[in-house]
Amino acid sequence: MQENPNTNVPMIRMSDVVLTEVEWLWYPYLPLGKITILQGNPGEGKTYFGMELAAACTNRKPLPDAKILEPFNVIYQTAEDGLGDTVKPRLISVGADLDRVLVINDEASPLMLSDERIEKAVRENNVRLLIIDPIQAFLGAGVDMNRANEVRPIR
Repeated sequence: MQENPNTNVPMIRMSDVVLTEVEWLWYPYLPLGKITILQGNPGEGKTYFGMELAAACTNRKPLPDAKILEPFNVIYQTAEDGLGDTVKPRLISVGADLDRVLVINDEASPLMLSDERIEKAVRENNVRLLIIDPIQAFLGAGVDMNRANEVRPIR
């Protein structure tokens, strides 16, 4: 493919970039509007932490050393645990407001990270936090999470 020598490359001059503040769910750990990955070995409590986080976001339950937020909706998307026998009982045990914890129904068509249903569900339900547990289950077949060139295009 030959480049047109008369076409300029689009550029952004940093002097034109508007400074913006990061909004924090839990400073300095979880910024809102950004992707955050919770990493750990199996059995270390990542899912339990996600449930505690959902509870804090839905019912004003404080996180350690964090400001109390007004309750908001959360999508808790899981591929490993049953909703009725595992997820709901755990959410009840941590005190989550179950009316504010939502799950995208993907029984008819498996959900992938590139699926437009995610953005639509977030917008339609005023969701401020999306928890995907585990992220590997939503990448799709043939995507190696350890290869940036395979993961980067998934949005």
